[in-house]
Amino acid sequence: MAQRTAIIIGAGISGLTTAVYLQRSGIQTLVLEKAAGPGGVSTSWKRKGYTFEGGIHWLIGAKKEIPLHQIWLETGALQDNNPVFFKDPIYTLVDEKGSMPLFRDLHGLEVTGIRDKLALWRLRFHLVCFKNFHQPIGDLRGLKVRNPKPFSIWEYVKMLPAVLVTPFLMAQSARAYAKWFKNPRIRALLAAVVEPDINALSFIYTLGTFNVGDSGYPKGGSLRMAQNMADTFKSCGGVIRYQTPAEKVFLEGKQWSVRTKDEVLKADVVVVSADARSAIDTLFKEPLQVGWAKKMRTGLRTTQCMFLGVGVNTDLSSWPRSMQIVLPHPLQVAGHTYKTIVVNNYVTEEGYAPEGCSVITCLLHGPTYGYWKAAKEDGSYADKKKEVIPEIKDAVAVTDMATPLTYERYCSTFEGSYMTDWPPFRRLYHAPVRYREGLYFTGQRTAYSGGLPLAAQSGRSTAQTVCKDLGVEFVGA
Repeated sequence: MAQRTAIIIGAGISGLTTAVYLQRSGIQTLVLEKAAGPGGVSTSWKRKGYTFEGGIHWLIGAKKEIPLHQIWLETGALQDNNPVFFKDPIYTLVDEKGSMPLFRDLHGLEVTGIRDKLALWRLRFHLVCFKNFHQPIGDLRGLKVRNPKPFSIWEYVKMLPAVLVTPFLMAQSARAYAKWFKNPRIRALLAAVVEPDINALSFIYTLGTFNVGDSGYPKGGSLRMAQNMADTFKSCGGVIRYQTPAEKVFLEGKQWSVRTKDEVLKADVVVVSADARSAIDTLFKEPLQVGWAKKMRTGLRTTQCMFLGVGVNTDLSSWPRSMQIVLPHPLQVAGHTYKTIVVNNYVTEEGYAPEGCSVITCLLHGPTYGYWKAAKEDGSYADKKKEVIPEIKDAVAVTDMATPLTYERYCSTFEGSYMTDWPPFRRLYHAPVRYREGLYFTGQRTAYSGGLPLAAQSGRSTAQTVCKDLGVEFVGA
């Protein structure tokens, strides 16, 4: 039988995960990527000798004991060239009163009074409930697998405490959860962990990964990790074409085809790993009108941000690695008011800045796509960016800013967002992996909320579905 073939649209983390597994399973795979390199929104870039990390802030599954870690190893994401650093404290509050750290085990929080003690007890209780919670990594039923990963009933039993408290956490926002603390400094510090308006389940899950010793930063960040995955894929015989955006996907006879600027490519399987919300409207001759696509159009709420990067001619090694800074005066940007900002300091990262210099970055979250879209249309875009992060001489060597329009331009993400928001009361949503025979969707946009773990798990699941449909043995490692 002739070798099966696949085309994957998008070399983000999910697309690369799918590609590695398909290629290793004997399916000749071609990846089309519109950008000049891999990673998608999980990326970093250089400006005048400084590296700005725009993707990974922490990697879930960095700890060897976490099941997700196996995917990072199998896809080549984590190798000897990017050992993981586990920061502690994870955040440090900086305000007029000084500093207060948030350690992985929560010690050091300034708890006074019975209300704060009860709030801290509740927080510790929920973290204990999530101590054994993780994303299960198993195999599809009926799939032929060379190295199977069977589900364990005991594995689910240990996660039962997390399941029992999940409805309570999903019914409130992270902001509402933090309000149980009377101390405003603690509330401000906890707001650094996740966006305050998403559900408290995301907050507890994220903080829980730190609490059990997971969620570290791999050396070299997004760029090295994505390049590792791309290199692993190519070492298996796969092919990546950069700066080759897919223009349309269409059915020709019984075979799906992909049209680029220069040619029409055919394969047994096409996997859409581009932003699914954009793809359902732009990648096909007619927008997709199936139920899940309609739901995605009406129910999806995007997480948008403005990225600020600064390279300074100063050694900031005495500064904390990640800071939640309470501003003396509110910051007005793009129609939003910010009373606090999270600043990440990359002075400990080798090669991110010239000797004796440092890099700091900041994400300002908020739905600002409309603001920047209007600025682009009326010609004030560049000037308004300079208002946010002006060029400063002396101590500052270089500044850089990315708006939602930047993410849209380079990654074709819907509304320039980097993930899907998961607000309170919203049920967990998953789009089907298989759209029709031979056409599949993968990536974090196909489910709430997003992030690298979901991208990796989605890519592996898609690869297994493809292998099962084609009658091919799935090879994990």
